[in-house]
Amino acid sequence: MRIIKPVCLACGVLIGALAPAIAQEACPPGPNALGVSRVAEIDTSSGPRFGFQYKEQDVLADGEVVLTFDDGPLRPYSRPVLEALAAHCTKATFFVVGRMAVADPEMVREYARLGHTIGIHTWSHANLHSITPLKARTEIELGFSAVQQALGKPVAPFFRFPYLADTKSMTTHLQERHVAIFSIDLDSKDFRTRDPGTVHRRVMGDLARAKKGIILFHDIQPSTARALPSLLADLKAKGYRIVHLQPKAEATTMPEFDVVAQRELDRRRATVAAQPLAQRSMTWPISTGVSAEPAVAKEQVRPTPRASARNPKTDWFSNAFKW
Repeated sequence: MRIIKPVCLACGVLIGALAPAIAQEACPPGPNALGVSRVAEIDTSSGPRFGFQYKEQDVLADGEVVLTFDDGPLRPYSRPVLEALAAHCTKATFFVVGRMAVADPEMVREYARLGHTIGIHTWSHANLHSITPLKARTEIELGFSAVQQALGKPVAPFFRFPYLADTKSMTTHLQERHVAIFSIDLDSKDFRTRDPGTVHRRVMGDLARAKKGIILFHDIQPSTARALPSLLADLKAKGYRIVHLQPKAEATTMPEFDVVAQRELDRRRATVAAQPLAQRSMTWPISTGVSAEPAVAKEQVRPTPRASARNPKTDWFSNAFKW
């Protein structure tokens, strides 16, 4: 949901391009690894809702935690997040932005290869409160199609509203599409700081009070990438248990949005073929709707974040990328 400060973009791009795939090892976890305590299989047929503002569902007992990451992939930070999770033999759910998936489909496939669950966080991180129901539906459906096309197989029917800003009409739409809606219980607020210690202390302090919960991180944030190794070790030391969310059934997509998503991926591949160094660009500037014609790909730099995740003053994706 938040933005990174542009520090040495070229270095991050080059490192990401050269780094080998993270090793997939058989994990039983060692004595110091967090592991996965249990898998919670979610039946999404009724469009259930989870998180602090929804009281009808609670899959966690005291001491249980669900790790979730929004807004990626962004290779310079998604990769160390995946490495930290792999080191602890633990699993998370990644709520992926559609056009970020088109920008780096290889990283989306890396999420899945390492056994993580992939949900959707719209096409462009639009605040669905501020657009028409038709545009909001497009944001949702194109998000599902884009991430699924990038992955090459169905994703989980899991969805998180940008800014946690649900709407009645889109809640109904998601329920009709048999998609589970995930809010959060604990917010790392990693977008507010570049200090990993601040993220670590906030999460552990909030968790000590709440005793359990769905935790929100962003794998586009350097503070989370740096905080995660010590944070996971602390969760293990304090006896918290990780619950891995998995769907009972796969998500379905709509053909008209699949066509658009495939066109965007084809455009990305063509640009990469012509400009190999563009392959690891931070974002992929493309269309913002079904009828819009995508722009030519070029690197973009994101401004420093200022708004709260729950009370944003601006929609940073819309304002940062005028494509």
